Amino acid sequence: MEKKELRQVGNGPAVAVRRGPRPRLGEVLIEQGFIDRQQLEAVLREMGENRGQPLGSQLVQRGMITDEELARSLARQNGLPFVSLREEEIDPETARLVSERMARSYKILPLRRSNGRIRVALADPTFTFLLDTLRLKTGFHGAVHRGGKEIEAAIEVTYNAAGAALAEILASADESSVQLVADSEDAGEELDEDIDQAPVIKLVDHYISHALRSRASDIHIEPRERDMRVRFRIDGVLHEVTPPPKRFQNAVISRLKIMSELDISERRRPQDGRFKIRDRGRVVDFRVSSLPTVNGEKIVIRILDAGNLNLDLTGLGFSPEELNVFQRSIRRPYGMILVTGPTGSGKTTTLYSALATIAAPDRNIVTVEDPVEYRLDEINQVQARPEIGLSFADGLRSILRQDPDVIMIGEIRDLETAEIAVKAALTGHLVLSTLHTNDAAGTLIRLTDMGIPGYLVTASVNLVVAQRLTRRVCVKCRQPYSPDAALLASLGLPPHGTYTFYNPQGCPDCNGTGYRGRVAVYELLEITSGVKRCINQGMNAQDLKEFARQHGMRTLRDSGLRKVMEGVTTVEEVLRVTFDNEEMLDEVPAREA
Repeated sequence: MEKKELRQVGNGPAVAVRRGPRPRLGEVLIEQGFIDRQQLEAVLREMGENRGQPLGSQLVQRGMITDEELARSLARQNGLPFVSLREEEIDPETARLVSERMARSYKILPLRRSNGRIRVALADPTFTFLLDTLRLKTGFHGAVHRGGKEIEAAIEVTYNAAGAALAEILASADESSVQLVADSEDAGEELDEDIDQAPVIKLVDHYISHALRSRASDIHIEPRERDMRVRFRIDGVLHEVTPPPKRFQNAVISRLKIMSELDISERRRPQDGRFKIRDRGRVVDFRVSSLPTVNGEKIVIRILDAGNLNLDLTGLGFSPEELNVFQRSIRRPYGMILVTGPTGSGKTTTLYSALATIAAPDRNIVTVEDPVEYRLDEINQVQARPEIGLSFADGLRSILRQDPDVIMIGEIRDLETAEIAVKAALTGHLVLSTLHTNDAAGTLIRLTDMGIPGYLVTASVNLVVAQRLTRRVCVKCRQPYSPDAALLASLGLPPHGTYTFYNPQGCPDCNGTGYRGRVAVYELLEITSGVKRCINQGMNAQDLKEFARQHGMRTLRDSGLRKVMEGVTTVEEVLRVTFDNEEMLDEVPAREA
């Protein structure tokens, strides 16, 4: 039977604590049924001389327990109740009884108060001395609960300016005025007038402003059966933000559709639109897509902020050797450069950077894109419009009659476009374009599969670039660690030598994610005489890739691991973005700061 005693914490309430030494965390985890003894002993053996590293974090990194299971076990180990903040209603007034600085420093969050007591969540169960400070400041006694990892996110939402602004907007909203908008499905001009008068304008402006300050690339507004969900894509990963109440759903969607010049009465078909705003002296473009779902229209807003566009090739992530190869290729007078990767991998930014580098008064540069994401000076940009017969192929034919020196095609999607692009590259033009393939070698094979003869592929293509975007580890809060031999072996790195890797931690500067910004990793395949022979002999993509590696090509994973060793990103990020195109590694051993 577990024995407890009541102990006075300062002048505060009596708190139930364990008498005698605390049980070991491993024993608590076994008692809770989260692991068995064999698993515990195996992990302790593998930790070996790194036994000083926290056991709980090791188990989480290995996927043996979840963050919440660890938090529950730590709470039980310290004789404290556990609270999941995902299921807890936080009273903003109560939360602000402690300062933001104190909340962030000690990871403490008052949740709500009643009958002279405050319910408090603590990340560290040993910080019970904070109860006395809280009692002296507020006059309320505290009941301590051990929170999970989500306490940092809850603190961020509770104390940041965006959350406060949303609370203020919602508090001032008049439900009847919002309801008029939601019920007026066919109100025409009257609906516009209602929306102009409603607080929904402030609500939509709030989310747009919050997204811009958060460096988001997309805003997702998603109706659900009982509520709404709002998410921002930041550094390539979606993050939930505080949503408005369900009653604002139709009003928010209608407001965005009006801003984008979409048909607000049409809710059964997808629509696309765009709008612009002026923010801090610059114009920002927004591309809007609506999609009917069973719970209402889902809206996705792509933010095209030219202020965040980095057109400096040296800042994209190329290594010195890769940069030299790329610059040499884009300065050739003719031939084709292909950039490949999935949607959102930074292909357009790489191409724009190349065009900005070679743009000059004596060069005629023309692009055909769908859509034109950013407008660049000294470059003639054409918007493809398939609905009126202006496809990539049609636009490319017209461009060839415009005396171009350099042509950029947004994407090679079909054989017709590929044939015209190859012809342009063979007749004295420098052609840049993109394809959706997994790696550089697969791009060349894709062209032959589309119907381009191998001898034309080798004659026209100068360089293929495959790329992915990895998140940069936050330099303010990253924690160094020395990888063990097992991790180095699984990554294909020599076991000897000194390596310093970094773990993401999370701080206010990176919104608790541990990452801030992104950097590209590249795989460059130059079309050498050896590569030409392989293609003309009909070699498949895997064999071609292996040949290129043997002759010096650095793969996406190789490029990513170099950035890990430089302290730019983490092992987890490299594995995440290179998973689809390279063989899976053995399970990566866990490590801890």
